[in-house]
Amino acid sequence: MTPVTSAAAAPSLRVAPDLPPAPGVTVVEGGVEVSVYAGHATSVELCLFDTGDDAGTSERRVPLVDHAFGWWFGFVPDVGVGQRYGFRVGGDWDPEQGMRHNPAQLLMDPYARAIEGEVRWGPSVFGHVVDEGTWRGDGLTPSVSDSAPDMPRSVVIDPSFDWGDDAPPAVTRSESVIYETHVRNLTKTLAGVPEELRGTYAGMAHPATVEYLTALGVTAVELLPIHAFASEPFLVQKGLANHWGYNTLGFFAPHAPYAAASDPQGAVDEFKGMVKLLHAAGLEVLLDVVYNHTAEADGTGATLSFRGLDNRAYYRLDERGRDIDVTGTGNTLDLRHPVMCRLALDSLRYWVNECHVDGFRFDLAVALGRGRTDEFDPDHPFLVGMRTDPVLSRTKLIVEPWDVGLHGWRTGQFPPPFSEWNDRFRDSVRDFWLGDHRPSVPGHVPHGVQDLATRLAGSRDLFGTRDRGPTASVNFVAAHDGFTLADLTAYDEKHNEDNGEDNNDGSNGNRSWNHGVEGPTDDEEVLALRRRSMRNLLGTLLLSSGIPMINAGDELGRSQGGNNNPYNQDNPTTWFDWDLEPWQEDLLATTRHLTAIRREHPALRQRTWAEGKEVHEDGSIDLAWYAADGSPMRDWSAPDQRTLQMLVNGAWLGHESVLVVLHGGRAEQQVSLPEAPGLWGYRLLWDSVWDRPEHTEATRVGEEITMAALSMRAYAVTDPT
Repeated sequence: MTPVTSAAAAPSLRVAPDLPPAPGVTVVEGGVEVSVYAGHATSVELCLFDTGDDAGTSERRVPLVDHAFGWWFGFVPDVGVGQRYGFRVGGDWDPEQGMRHNPAQLLMDPYARAIEGEVRWGPSVFGHVVDEGTWRGDGLTPSVSDSAPDMPRSVVIDPSFDWGDDAPPAVTRSESVIYETHVRNLTKTLAGVPEELRGTYAGMAHPATVEYLTALGVTAVELLPIHAFASEPFLVQKGLANHWGYNTLGFFAPHAPYAAASDPQGAVDEFKGMVKLLHAAGLEVLLDVVYNHTAEADGTGATLSFRGLDNRAYYRLDERGRDIDVTGTGNTLDLRHPVMCRLALDSLRYWVNECHVDGFRFDLAVALGRGRTDEFDPDHPFLVGMRTDPVLSRTKLIVEPWDVGLHGWRTGQFPPPFSEWNDRFRDSVRDFWLGDHRPSVPGHVPHGVQDLATRLAGSRDLFGTRDRGPTASVNFVAAHDGFTLADLTAYDEKHNEDNGEDNNDGSNGNRSWNHGVEGPTDDEEVLALRRRSMRNLLGTLLLSSGIPMINAGDELGRSQGGNNNPYNQDNPTTWFDWDLEPWQEDLLATTRHLTAIRREHPALRQRTWAEGKEVHEDGSIDLAWYAADGSPMRDWSAPDQRTLQMLVNGAWLGHESVLVVLHGGRAEQQVSLPEAPGLWGYRLLWDSVWDRPEHTEATRVGEEITMAALSMRAYAVTDPT
């Protein structure tokens, strides 16, 4: 078939003829407007395919002849919703200069709203000659093999959707309790969800799932990556697959295998429907997004989209055209370049404006803020873009404040309004309840309570600048990456053999404690102590200042068998087992009780810093610390100090004050409840010794109590009435 050119159609462009239309493929009257960036190319063709044509025999190529500022564009008539397409780009092949144009490669649209099919890993998709047995090569010799039969297709969709009266729940940051979960894992075996919907967007929004989440007391689900992604070829060779999704193919398309719908349009609509239903239940939707790298790996990796369009624009390269890798994946996207920076901002706005999501968690966010000299710049254009955007700046923006590059740890150094994953909170809490109790290591000194107190109060040492407040800290004790809560209490060492990397993957520094037995045991004494430790960790998380994040399944004591990096385990290792034992039901009840305490006591979720000053007419101060004998805490530095009382004042807010008592010693401890201005007595809200929440009578100030070994309590302050 003779190619249709865009030259004759140029007068029909809906914008000024010297400016490109919106990036991607946009449906307009009579056809589509097409725009794609290929700043160093000499030719660009839009490639159209019939539905169902995986082999590529129906391909029709439409040259894009208009170009300006590196954008190639045109109007293509008689193309509409449902069209499968891709691009082919011609230009120089000079890897040492960063040029990797190869018209034999079918490329995905970086702005595609839907992607159909998977990458079929083989020599054709690499763009250069590779060894067929290893899919590796020198990256210097261009391939002449057509990759179309092995490539996914970009798909034109209808963006309209009936949102009805949907509105964002607009939960304040101080009220937020985040639930980090995986779309597939949560509902894969959930009996209340119809089998055909399990592990899908529709399953996430099913009434059975929603009822569980709302009863748990969380306010937001933070979904592991749902951007379209691919499994790495080395995993495919081993018969495994990428399960977590940190290997992006497209930043605008929802991952189609997570949809119960079988067509691309249906997948997009199903995702939007999930958001709408979660919003109706008062739950926010946050997306874990990966703008730091793509599935194309390093220079010996595949050519799927960005590398073939303009390798020099989209990726960070050194003076010899090699990828600069601060992500550990082989490549790093270059958000210093205006086109890549715009793509990331456009993607974020799309998910907010068109899909109604409420915020984002940015994977390896330091990589997104590295400037011209590769050093982290808190005023990087991408970060400034989000901070000043009238849409994005009003969403929840959460960063993982590190990458794997030089000087990559930057916790506390992001500007407002960003919140940050607080790894110092994670480490301090684990040390206090677990790490300090492992069999003695030469030179190990217990951590005492000083750093723990700082974490309980919101980590002002990290987030006290720029008037950020405690909600800059996203507190967590476990996340998708690392041991689950249960495994923290059952394993001293990781057990990642099933991942196929000889147990060399995953972190070795887990700050865990197996309580004397590695892995499963029938020893009831060990099991009882492990369960108390789980309750201590959850209690510390949910009673601290900041934004708590629960790792999904921790409220059930979910184990991954000691695997602290199950990124390639799409099986019962990562799926929730909903056949709960009695102790798991108890732990779930405890978690619900703790979220309720947090919700009902605003003193625990203040958004401004406590300064240890008088704030109420009764003479009480905003935050006070006490030792075991009830006297003001003075001996902060002693490593053997294992008991701490934190009194958080709620009177100045018109609410109850809360006393949190923590005892991290291996023996019982007598504790005198503090006498302070405005206090009359205490009502015990929770004791981590309890397998399941109970009710108790009030206690007077100054009364001595016995704290069990390794336990904590929460009290509400009562008045004489």
